[in-house]
Amino acid sequence: MLFLLARLPGMELLGFGPDWLLIWVVAWSVKRSPISGAIAGVCLGLIQDGMTAPYPSHAISLACAGILTACLKKQRYVEEDFISVALIVFGMAILLETVFALQFTTMSDRNMAEVWTEHQRIALASAILSSLWAPVLYYPLNRWWKKVNWQES
Repeated sequence: MLFLLARLPGMELLGFGPDWLLIWVVAWSVKRSPISGAIAGVCLGLIQDGMTAPYPSHAISLACAGILTACLKKQRYVEEDFISVALIVFGMAILLETVFALQFTTMSDRNMAEVWTEHQRIALASAILSSLWAPVLYYPLNRWWKKVNWQES
């Protein structure tokens, strides 16, 4: 959550930064069940909504991302973790921003064409930055979760 508030130089594209919570949800959900991915997405989304929005906009989209990521079963298609996680984050960032745009279209009085034009710019910038930073965050998180599971067994 603290990364969301920090804007370091070189981490912005068109005024948007990486979606750190999406990266965390994807890293968590890759090797877990869809229910676990949904719970992680809802929990992080509600925390972010508590900081930014008066309605649960992030919780819905992050839950969708967690469920879909867990359903992908990436080990069947791509063995390399870094590449597959970056591709999954890219796709989920597009999905996340599309769900936001759908919610914004139904809840606001703005012109639909204006919302979808802005959506394209936001979705592409967020997807590119998030997918570039995903392997950097995924590797230490994955090692930490493996270590915690090893100690529990």
